[in-house]
This record gives sequence, C-alpha cells and structure tokens, in this order.
Amino acid sequence: MLSNEHNIASEIYNLDFFFELSPDLMCVAGFDGYFKKVNPAFINTLGYTETELFSKPISEFIFEEDRVLTRNKRKNLLQSTLLTQFENRYVHKNGSTVWLSWSSIALKEEQIVYAIAKDITAKKNIEIERNHLLQNLNESNKDLKFFNYSSSHDLRSPLSNLMALHQLLETTNIDNPEAAEYIRLLKIATENLNEVINSYMNNWIKKDRLALQLKEVDFETVLNEAKASIHQLILRDNVKFKTNFEKAPSVVFSPNYLTSVFLNLITNSIKYSKPNQTPEIQIHTEQMRGTVQLIYKDNGIGIDMDKAGDSIFKLHQRFHNTSQKDSNGIGLYLVYNHITSLGGTIEVTSTPNAGTTFIITFKKTTSH
Repeated sequence: MLSNEHNIASEIYNLDFFFELSPDLMCVAGFDGYFKKVNPAFINTLGYTETELFSKPISEFIFEEDRVLTRNKRKNLLQSTLLTQFENRYVHKNGSTVWLSWSSIALKEEQIVYAIAKDITAKKNIEIERNHLLQNLNESNKDLKFFNYSSSHDLRSPLSNLMALHQLLETTNIDNPEAAEYIRLLKIATENLNEVINSYMNNWIKKDRLALQLKEVDFETVLNEAKASIHQLILRDNVKFKTNFEKAPSVVFSPNYLTSVFLNLITNSIKYSKPNQTPEIQIHTEQMRGTVQLIYKDNGIGIDMDKAGDSIFKLHQRFHNTSQKDSNGIGLYLVYNHITSLGGTIEVTSTPNAGTTFIITFKKTTSH
C-alpha cells in the first residue's frame, strides 16, 4: 500500500511532461546568467538549438536596447525572489524580434531561477501599429487645427478691412435710396460672412493641407500685399511705416506664410497701439552669419515679459486687458508656427509702454 502511494506521489511530482508539452516558454537559469534547461516551446519560438542556447550568456539573446532594463530587473529578482509581468525582447535566430512576457521565481539556496514566458509578439505588433496610427492621427489633427486657426485668422483681416469701410460709410448722407440700400445689404452680407467664418470654419477645413511651396520671396512685395489687404485699418489708425530691406531684400520661404506673419504682426501692432498716439512700425532686414534676419519693431503698449514668460507664443494667450472682441490670442501662435515649422527662430523683447521688437531668423537655405 505504501509502495503504491509512493508511486502515485512520484508520478504527481514528476512534472517533466508539463515542461515538455507546455505551449509557453519554460526555462531554468542559473545565477551565473546561463540557461540550464529549456523546453521545446522555447527552442521553437526562438529558433536556436538547445546547444546554442546553453553556449552563450542569456544576455546575448536579448534585444540590445532591452539588455540594461533586463539586467536591472534580474538584480531585483535575485533579491526579492519574484518577478511577474516583465516584458522584454529577444532576438530570433533569423534576426526578427520576439516579445516575451515573463514570470520568474528565484531559489537562492539552489542558485537557480525558474521562469515561464508567453510569446506576446502579435499583441505587441498590433499595439505598436496602433500607437503609430494614433501618433499619425494626432499629427494630422494638429495640422488641421493649425490650418483652421491660420485660415480663420487670415480671413478675418480682409473682413475687418471691409467692416472698417462700412463704418466709414454714412448711408444717411447718400441721396440715392437704391445705392444706400445696396450698401446696407452689403454690410449685412459682410457681417454674416464674418459670423460664418468665426462659427463654422471647422466645416471648411480641407482633408489635406496643401504642400508648402518654398521660393525666393521679396520682403517689400509681400509686405505691400499684406498692407493692401488691411488698407482701411491702416488708414483708420494712420499707421506709419519705416522699412529698409537693402541688406537682405529677399528670403527663401513660403509666400503665404510670410504674408500671414506680416498680417498678424501688423494687426497686433494696430490692436495694441497706445491711445492717442500714432502707431509706428519699423521693419528692416540683416544678414547674420549667412542667414537672413527680419527685425520688426512697434511703439505700442508693449508686453510685460516677466508675466508673459514662455507663454507668449502659446495658443489663446492674452497679455493685455482688452475689450476687443477679435482678441483671440492666436496671432503670435500663428507667427511662431509659421517660422519654426520651416526651421527658423523668433525672439521677442518688450517693455510695457515702450513697444515690442521681434527678431525673426530664417533657416539658412537656397532656392531651387
């Protein structure tokens, strides 16, 4: 009877068949860093023979970027004797990468580690692909958001020009009733268009942004185009310009972006000019170490840089107590993105009641 019970117990505790038939990777490793025993699933998953797996330290089979992390985890295992849900990568004999999720227990007296791993390569590949798609989607959303803000802001400038014209027109002084009615209807249409752009611009965003066309652009020409689009605003506030582009008359850049830069800087200077003082804007260019610099300076109310700090070019930032409805805090954000997205830099210095200066350094490049 005792002999029969002993045989049953021996069979129960003889777990080699579990080791041999398990679909999971099983191994016994020594504290010396070498495999002592591996099951067939281990060999089949990694492609090495048993002899090959025993011939080199375990670390040499681990993906190089994961070796430091694995070494640190192994140290923790030998101290705490238990490690679960640890993921790392091994290199298959054919050079491919195999992701494994480990559970291990260390026996200090025997100086060995029992470990079991699941092959999670398929799951990881799906996860990596998903993260890649999410990253691309995030970038696309950022591009769409930037396009939305840029378009709505740039369209608002000519609309402001039209609305300023309407404010100058006094329909009661027009003798022709039909002409007065046309002007009234045009004013309503302009106001409606402004409301539509402000309210529904998201519905107008195109699926893909147009590829930027970089070419040699003339500063004077682009500035004049920007000024023409807000001509009535400039006349209304009697803005004075002083420009000098002799040292660097042109730059390789996006014409649309440069127009937007001028529009945003000029409209900001007008918006934040000193009360009862004529707005003055000085613009000139320099050649600095082979790069082109654009220096823009106004005599407005300025910005408290101690308060603004690193937020000056961030979205929806406002640094003045203004009641203007069109102060939406995206002008400098757009300027910054236009410049930096094409490899340039922008610096700002400002003092309250002493104006603001922007120094834009364009990326060194050549036209094609």
